[in-house]
Amino acid sequence: MLLRISEYWIVDYRGLGGVAFIGKPKQPTFTVCQLMGEEYQQTQYRLGQPIHSPLLANFQLGLEDILPR
Repeated sequence: MLLRISEYWIVDYRGLGGVAFIGKPKQPTFTVCQLMGEEYQQTQYRLGQPIHSPLLANFQLGLEDILPR
């Protein structure tokens, strides 16, 4: 059953996810998952990259803004 959630985020601030999900080298990753038809398209962001949310046009945030200090 598809719930049709148009966008969701995965925040792996410790870089603990599997290589298949966050790539190599393992590092903190912010993933935006956007529903495209019947499947989700994933866009990953790393430290120093501005995060873009197609759902929230004025969203301005970087991964360093949400990492624990």
